Amino acid sequence: MVKHQPLQVYERQLCLSCLTGIYGCRWKRYQRSHDDSSKWECSWFFILCSSFLLLLVWSYFWLEAHNDYNEFNWLLYNRSGEWSDSTVPILTTTLVGFSYTAFLMILALCHIALGQQLNLYWIHKIGVLAVLLTTITGVVSIDDLWRDEWDIVLISLQSTGPFLHIGAVAAVTALGWLVAGQILRVERTRFQALLLLLYICVLLVLYLAPLTISSPCIMDRANLKPRPAVIGRRGAPMLAPENTGMSFNKALQQKVSAFETDVTVSMDGVPFLMRDRTLRRTTNVASVFPQRQHGDASLFNWTEIRSLNAGLWFLRDDPYWTVQFMTGRDRSRAGNQTVCSLVDLLRLAARTNRTVIFSLRRPPPQHPRYQLWIKDTLRAVQRSGIQSEQVMWTPDWYRKTVRAAVPLLQATSGEKPPGEEVRERGTRTLSLHYSQATVPELRRLSSSNVSLNVYPVNEPWLYSVLWCSGVQSVSSDAPHILRKVPHPIWLMSPDEYCLIWITSDLISAAIIIGIFIFQKWKMSGMRSYNPEQIMLSAVVRRPSRDVNIMKEKLIFSGDA
Repeated sequence: MVKHQPLQVYERQLCLSCLTGIYGCRWKRYQRSHDDSSKWECSWFFILCSSFLLLLVWSYFWLEAHNDYNEFNWLLYNRSGEWSDSTVPILTTTLVGFSYTAFLMILALCHIALGQQLNLYWIHKIGVLAVLLTTITGVVSIDDLWRDEWDIVLISLQSTGPFLHIGAVAAVTALGWLVAGQILRVERTRFQALLLLLYICVLLVLYLAPLTISSPCIMDRANLKPRPAVIGRRGAPMLAPENTGMSFNKALQQKVSAFETDVTVSMDGVPFLMRDRTLRRTTNVASVFPQRQHGDASLFNWTEIRSLNAGLWFLRDDPYWTVQFMTGRDRSRAGNQTVCSLVDLLRLAARTNRTVIFSLRRPPPQHPRYQLWIKDTLRAVQRSGIQSEQVMWTPDWYRKTVRAAVPLLQATSGEKPPGEEVRERGTRTLSLHYSQATVPELRRLSSSNVSLNVYPVNEPWLYSVLWCSGVQSVSSDAPHILRKVPHPIWLMSPDEYCLIWITSDLISAAIIIGIFIFQKWKMSGMRSYNPEQIMLSAVVRRPSRDVNIMKEKLIFSGDA
């Protein structure tokens, strides 16, 4: 009896060789296998998926936290005493880690789609584990240093939620091809049933997720409130050194409605503009007064403060990455700025009919004006010639004293008082962090005839969300950016959103059903092959992948 030997016709499979070679260092054909992956390799695939998802959330956090990069650097400066842009190494490592894990994820999914055995190379295992541990360390560190910033993730979902939902539905729909290929195999296992159940549950959660999505931008256009006024926070600190005359003039060019600043009282009773406790970050005090550079800013007299340069640091540190876009004239002007006094700012506001909001820092007990700092500040307000109605005083200290001296001075608070206490204090404006500007809080303040100013707002998406929420004004480091936002980034009625939601879910369900039907037909076609047909088809110039798989199995089982 003649024994037939199946023909072995192999084509060069360059793409498959690169796929298995890069992922598992299996460059040769004999190294590849269509057998099921081991539990050990499945565990590594789970670790890879976990690293990818964690990095996805971590990357999203830093993408939305762009609104507060300067706040993060300032926080670290107050802890270490040295200024550096710490977001650069964080963003660099995040980008590299995310690109690496995303690339491995694509390779792993291609392995599953082609029926190849997963076998992650040991170097990649070390890399994935390093990425996972580094990301976990970063999450823990941020939770310890900057815990309040996690709120921006929930706030940003009010802007990105509807679009992330559509993206997630599209991604899970695409994964249906892999899921169908695993479920419709000839062998029936408990894993297939669990995979199908898990996939259906994920789909149902995504299809119904819009029921939990709440965004102020899902509203009728007729209910949209007027555009929030933009207040220059320390002027326009992205365009010029903060709290300098140049910065406030740049803010005026961007049509801000008011100025917001921080005030400190000098040794001789002159209120001046300074955010930090010391002069080290924003002046050249280290070279002029090296022995006193770590001392409190209020422990210098005005002559000493006025002699310092308050602009060279901006050109050197480039805190907002904007120096490269400045003209030569503006760079020269920025390099010659000095510390600005409160009187100079108030006179500028009086000439341009702008409001000034300032927060007054209390001097240390050893300060010679410790008992007179309130009077010094009020004297500066009166000497500037500005109308009292144009000045908003934020600290709650000595509020009665301030009101008695200047009755028309606007009462403003930087804290959210409970219940009816807003009316009792006579507060007309609240200045709160954007994380506290909820829609219920806005309604409560509106019923009390109290306006709300929100800070810091530097990103168009955040400005749009607050606009739709009904906020009256925002304090911004980037008035030049917000000026380019004439209307909310997106706005749709509830009916429009409902239509988009239902349509995307129906399209997704139809595609998934079509994928399962096609995969079922494909599998049934494979089962109809017999050895004679496979032997004959082996001489075809371009055999199909499924026929090749069955030919290889016949060849290796020919001697059995």
